[in-house]
Amino acid sequence: MTFPSRENLVVCFGHPAYRVKAAFDQLDTGVKGFEVKTFEEFERRIADADVVVVSGFWKNHLLEKAPRLKFIQSISAGINQYDLNVLKAGGVRLASAQGVNMNAVSDHAMSLILAMSRRLPEARDNQAKKFYRPMQSDHALREDELAGKTLAIFGMGRIGGRLAKLARAFDMNVIGFRRSNLSDKGYADEVHASSQFHEFLPRADFVALTCALTDETRNIIGEAALSRFKATSYLINLARGACVDEGALVKALRNGAIKGAALDCTVEEPLPEASPLWTMPNVFITPHTGGETCSYEAGIAKLLQANLNKIWAGDDDLVNKVV
Repeated sequence: MTFPSRENLVVCFGHPAYRVKAAFDQLDTGVKGFEVKTFEEFERRIADADVVVVSGFWKNHLLEKAPRLKFIQSISAGINQYDLNVLKAGGVRLASAQGVNMNAVSDHAMSLILAMSRRLPEARDNQAKKFYRPMQSDHALREDELAGKTLAIFGMGRIGGRLAKLARAFDMNVIGFRRSNLSDKGYADEVHASSQFHEFLPRADFVALTCALTDETRNIIGEAALSRFKATSYLINLARGACVDEGALVKALRNGAIKGAALDCTVEEPLPEASPLWTMPNVFITPHTGGETCSYEAGIAKLLQANLNKIWAGDDDLVNKVV
């Protein structure tokens, strides 16, 4: 299929909250576009688009309703919602937003590590109750320092690599895990194969997940993994909720098998009201906001601009190309 010229291209921006079109318009590209805020409107108007910029609104059946569609710029780094075979068969290219939120997510991961170490959720709860906590004679109830603690990072991509850099600035020891390129330690003290992850869990004071969700990483933290955690350790999940067996995690938290968990993602989002995670005192939940900053839309807009320019130039090597 021939890709439309700049003056004829129409882009649909679909997201309930993000204002990517406004950021893209500021680049003054001359490209026409429209924005939708609901799935129903997205489904109704996708037929008018040559390009869609989307994440959660995407459903694979929409391809049948989109005869003009030639390129999808995902707003998110994750691409699990896309059937790649269907896109290939339909001649639709796809690029992810991997890397756009590298700083944001790694910052968030470090903030969660600090929050758990410094007991900040408890302090906020006490503030709401107007309770001024006295000094603690019991060491188990005190805040702690990060220097000398060991952080295990499962997923040493761009986010995990930058998290290692931040952790080293706090004088932490960092053990990284990745599938390949093990000789490139980056800012980690050690890097090992992902298949060895469980072997090293007894050494970790904090375990951070910054991996993609795949068949291999689904429930990578389950009953077997949690049984190898130290009772004083914390789980930090910045990946996807399905990387953690939530039933096993709740059991481990209740039994004191681990000290706590900070979760930016859960299996079901929003987290159901009935989930015990809401009321557990050793759990800190943020609503999948790790990558959501004031700069995010501008980053997506620049990525879209770069990929459109590549397509117009006949360059098939798109930034973060998936299909």
